Amino acid sequence: MSERLADIGVLGLGTMGANLALNMAEKGFVVAGSNRTAEKAYALRDDNGAVGQNIVPTDSIEQFVATLKTPRLIVFMVPAGPIVDEEMQRIMPLLSPGDIMIDAGNADFNDTVRRSKAIADTPFHFVGMGVSGGELGARHGPSIMVGGEEQVYSLLSKILEPISAKYQGTPCVAWLGPDGAGHFVKTIHNGIEYADMQMIAEIYGILRDGLGLSAGEMSDIFADWNSRGLSSYLIEITAVNLAEKDPDSGKPLVDVIADEAGQKGTGRWSAIEAQKLGVGATTIEAAVSARGISSRRKERAATAALYGSVAGVRGDFHPDKDGLKELEQALETAKIIAYAQGFAVLSAASEERGWNLPLGEIARIWRAGCIIRSQFLDDITRAYEASGPAANLLHAPQFVERVKAGETALRRVVAKAALAGIPMPALAAALSYFDDYRRARGTTNLTQAQRDLFGAHTFHRLDQEGVFHHQWPAV
Repeated sequence: MSERLADIGVLGLGTMGANLALNMAEKGFVVAGSNRTAEKAYALRDDNGAVGQNIVPTDSIEQFVATLKTPRLIVFMVPAGPIVDEEMQRIMPLLSPGDIMIDAGNADFNDTVRRSKAIADTPFHFVGMGVSGGELGARHGPSIMVGGEEQVYSLLSKILEPISAKYQGTPCVAWLGPDGAGHFVKTIHNGIEYADMQMIAEIYGILRDGLGLSAGEMSDIFADWNSRGLSSYLIEITAVNLAEKDPDSGKPLVDVIADEAGQKGTGRWSAIEAQKLGVGATTIEAAVSARGISSRRKERAATAALYGSVAGVRGDFHPDKDGLKELEQALETAKIIAYAQGFAVLSAASEERGWNLPLGEIARIWRAGCIIRSQFLDDITRAYEASGPAANLLHAPQFVERVKAGETALRRVVAKAALAGIPMPALAAALSYFDDYRRARGTTNLTQAQRDLFGAHTFHRLDQEGVFHHQWPAV
């Protein structure tokens, strides 16, 4: 065994674990590596030149623990779910009081809350840490969302700040609250990511099916949009995706990729938690549903044979400057609404669980490193700095003006797409949420009347205080 003691250990050296370990090693930290197959740890050291020399491979869990400085910092980079529990049970008998276990996977925050409670009666510490940015982020600088005991964060920050992404020199990492706060914020981040990606795909659908543009032409459009209010990582990579050629056929690569989108669960969790909290996150829900429908290609083909399908140049869309500007405005407006929904979920969870989530700080640490990083998040940060934790971003003055300026474009795009038969689940959901949220008197008074008739569920009145039940005529 090497006598060299490591600053931190990474347990699980798959793609994310390996890249996170290399990121730490490159910043000068000595990293112990452990994997079910020990060969991976040795390859990580041997295949990465000078950076690899800061990797200490280990052959057993006992050696891995013994190689770490105390208090030990152990990052779990294993698949979410039961495997995390198994690894914790395997390693805890080897730990010393004060050692810290850090789950940096895409965990269900409910599991993180449970594990935090289970650890509370032990001499150890547990941290749930959301890491966003994918493979490249893990390697070169992710956005990091930390949950757990605040005093433990001071021990972690000396490593997390150097390895995190930087926005204008500021580390994109923060302690966000106790137990599952970090993983909950990561979950909602991923829900917003689903919505963002789905809305981009829907605009792509208009450009492709409503205007008949080529992938190359669309790439130029997205590259242009990336120079203004929509400037973001997702818009940037959309331009790259559309420009890429398939080396086998010479066709645009996007044209030979099957229209089936995968998902790992975090988007679904965000929709479920929004429903539990009673917060309308309809754009996120629509995006999750759209991925589910996309996976049913055979069923969609059979349905298209019965009813016809979207094909060719259709709808009242125009490829001129005004037509493209309308699409750009619609996407930007819907994006504001979707993010407002996501932050409303964060606000509701913070209140219900007593987390006191720093919403402005969350927007700040998402400005670099993570998948949804964008110029827009800087605007959200400033909105919270100016007005505090507003109930909804749609109330922030700078967003009020932007939504007012763009709502007509969103309305026209959704309407024209509906008439053309081009599906707009997320854009339409954003518009419907906006119209529902801004309606001072809605229609659920009728719903409540129905509930009172068939179930005596009672109702409130506009003209009197109290709770009422009416004796409706027998039906």
